Amino acid sequence: MTAPIPSVADAIVAALKRHRIDCFFGQSLPSALVLACEANSIRQIAYRQENSGGAMADAFARITGRIGMVVAQNGPAATLLVPPMAECKQAGIPMIAFVQEVEMPHVDRNAFQELDHMSLFAGVTKFCRRLDDPARVDDYIDMAITAATSGRPGPVALLLPADLLRGPASPAPFRREAALGHWPLDRPVAAPAAVDEAAQLLAEADSPVIIAGGGVLNSGASDALMALIDAASIPAFTTNMGKGAVTETHPLAGGVQGSLNGPHSLARQTKPLLNRADVVLLIGTRTNQNGTDNWKIYPKDAQFIHLDIDPMEIGRTYEALRLLGDARETLNALTAAIKLRDLSKRQAARPAIEAQLSKAWADFEVARSVYSGSNESPLRPERVMAEIQTLLTPETIVVADASYSSMWVVGQLKNGTAGARFLTPRGLAGLGWGMPMGLGAAVARPGAPVIALVGDGGFAHNWAELETAVRCDIPLVTIVLNNGILGFQKDAETVKFGKYTSACHFHDVDHAAVARAAGMEAERIDSVGDIAPALQRALASGKPRLIEVITSPEAHPSLSLFAGTLDK
Repeated sequence: MTAPIPSVADAIVAALKRHRIDCFFGQSLPSALVLACEANSIRQIAYRQENSGGAMADAFARITGRIGMVVAQNGPAATLLVPPMAECKQAGIPMIAFVQEVEMPHVDRNAFQELDHMSLFAGVTKFCRRLDDPARVDDYIDMAITAATSGRPGPVALLLPADLLRGPASPAPFRREAALGHWPLDRPVAAPAAVDEAAQLLAEADSPVIIAGGGVLNSGASDALMALIDAASIPAFTTNMGKGAVTETHPLAGGVQGSLNGPHSLARQTKPLLNRADVVLLIGTRTNQNGTDNWKIYPKDAQFIHLDIDPMEIGRTYEALRLLGDARETLNALTAAIKLRDLSKRQAARPAIEAQLSKAWADFEVARSVYSGSNESPLRPERVMAEIQTLLTPETIVVADASYSSMWVVGQLKNGTAGARFLTPRGLAGLGWGMPMGLGAAVARPGAPVIALVGDGGFAHNWAELETAVRCDIPLVTIVLNNGILGFQKDAETVKFGKYTSACHFHDVDHAAVARAAGMEAERIDSVGDIAPALQRALASGKPRLIEVITSPEAHPSLSLFAGTLDK
């Protein structure tokens, strides 16, 4: 009997397996590709909506260090991939999207759900191509994955005509055997002369500081960063997206710096140290609006050194000594170079810096204790975060939605492990990605405790994925902070206009009941004494669980925007 001729879909699957892709997020389409994947043990996690599927692939990539894969139908389904792809483009996360195209004879005839996908994805991808030659499968997949995982990582898309997928494969013209699905694919090191100059600047500075962004985590450079901090005795802060890059129990750790510097914040206590900085080493940060508090937090007369894989980010706002390269390898080179310098000035300054930071952390605990120790009902989110803190382990992954949820995580939790993962969608900061990212993270690291913190506003964007969690048995613990309002919208409008729109208030929703209707164990709590037992039960269950916490609508993070208005 003659063996069946492999299809183009089969050829794509062979390439995916070569790149070590063993899981993807989809919803059956493109059917020929999905069937071929499942026949070859590449697992499909079937999302309920493409927006969620893209967020799952994003988190999967962040946790595994491998490219995240998502698939979708042409037309309206494809349009729903745009937001999570935009997040990945801004955050530097590799994702490959396979999108079905109409059959080739039907192009430009107004076929069902035909759309100009090339134009659709132009602004949110690093690479987008239509595969129309069966012999070029390996070529285009390798080009796409190389684009996604090299330089500044990001999303890519391949458009797959439905009839091409079903058709016979053709032999590839050139041998392709490399596995490219990990990231960073390449690890270039900054020029030695620039590294030496940076080492000299840091060694001679009176008050240098380090600002670590999400690029440190993307590069897996946390250990290299901690080695530099210790060797050079330089205090270090992180951006929101850099949370986890620095061990915050280290005596030179200053926590998160950015727009969270209101009266009850850690950043308010550590700001004097940043104010007197004469040399600022920026690592893997876009120096964006939130991370710099509207570009206000760094001294105007400081000298900047900027290490980044993206040449366009270096000096975007702050002219800097350019260290163009991979964060991990360049930090290793910088540490080696700085150890050759006279570090007596840095070592002499270290005890006073450590004492100042120790006092800052202690003063922060006192300042926030009015909320973190509160027994009031409705509950304060700070108290919820204090209870979560006691349950964190080095393996715990904490995921947050955009808006206030991510602010509670980065501003209230203390990281005790270099490289710990606090996933916050701050590249584009779209609301609703918290739970889907939590699902992607839990799929990425089986057995690790994964907690997703979401507000009731963002949760409603994607609560259909409760069914995904149950059906796929993904052990994510979702905590819904239900304050009945769009918190940031209400507070920001109040500060800016003295009033807020009617959209800020919600009808009362029993989110625990919604979860139970989807087949998930869930509970609703409104008492301080119930928080820890509920968390412990959920984490111990090894099952998808939801905890709805009734929280105060008056609670808000300590943003600089509210200082002097909502926060007196």
